[in-house]
Amino acid sequence: MDQSDELITIKAIGHVRSRFDSYAPSDEMQAHPSEIVVHADFVDGLMGLEAGGQILTLFLLHRAMAVGYELQLHPGHNPDNPIRGVFSTRSQYRPNFIAATVARIQSIRHDEATGEAVLNVTELDAQDGSPVIDIKPYRASLDTPAS
Repeated sequence: MDQSDELITIKAIGHVRSRFDSYAPSDEMQAHPSEIVVHADFVDGLMGLEAGGQILTLFLLHRAMAVGYELQLHPGHNPDNPIRGVFSTRSQYRPNFIAATVARIQSIRHDEATGEAVLNVTELDAQDGSPVIDIKPYRASLDTPAS
């Protein structure tokens, strides 16, 4: 099998609840609180996360998937910007439609009725309904390159 054609299965661990159900600039989305709803099967994996902590949130750009992607594009969809390769941009139109954002946990609560957990977060730039595929603690010593 040619590795470039290999399919990988990823299971969503939850989804995002946000006031944004369509494209908005990242800084605008990050200025508003949102929620990460973690499915009941994965709630035990949240042990050790606390309010005030930062998390690296990986999620799918699910609305961009319907549009597709190009390997070369004008950053910001602005034709005045010179064309660049998608891997040198923050475009949502990527081959695997995966995004990563550092968010700050404001609170964590458990929904007894559903068994789900809800992380109230700030600084997340995900649209409503975005599937969350992983959450990791953000550690500046590991996640920020030395200058």
